[in-house]
Amino acid sequence: MELILTKDVENLGYKDDIVTVKNGYGRNYLIPYGFATLATPGAKKMLLENLKQRKHKEAKEIEDAQKTADALKELNVRLVAKVGKGNKLFGSINNADLADELAKAGHHIDRKYIQIQGGSIKATGPYTAQIRLHREVIVDFEFEVVGESGQI
Repeated sequence: MELILTKDVENLGYKDDIVTVKNGYGRNYLIPYGFATLATPGAKKMLLENLKQRKHKEAKEIEDAQKTADALKELNVRLVAKVGKGNKLFGSINNADLADELAKAGHHIDRKYIQIQGGSIKATGPYTAQIRLHREVIVDFEFEVVGESGQI
C-alpha cells in the first residue's frame, strides 16, 4: 500500500514522504490516526506542487535550525541529581529532563526529538544525546550529570 505521510513517523519517514507499507499497518494505524493518506495519482500531483512551493520556505527553516545547532554546541548543560553510593542516581535522567534543562537555557525542543545514547541515565558523568532540529540538521549534544554537591 502506497501512502503519503502527513506527519513524521519514527522508523518510517518524514512528513510528505511517499512510503510503501503493508496493508494492515496502513489501514489500521496510519490512516485512522491521521499519520498518512492514500497516495492516489491526484494526491501525488498535489504533493509535488506543494513541495515546489515549500522549497524556499524550507531553506529558511534549515538555516534557523543550523543557527540553533551552533548555539547548542556552545551551550554547557549540567543536570543535577541526587546521588547514592558509587555515583549511582536515585531514579534516572531521561530525554524529558534534558528537554526541561534546555528550555531553561532558552531552547525549546520537544523531548521526542531528543535521543540519549544508551537510553536513560543512571550514573553521573558526561553523556551525549542526539537532537533532531530538522530532518537534515541533527546535533550531537554533550552534557554532564553531576551529584547534588556538584562533584562527579
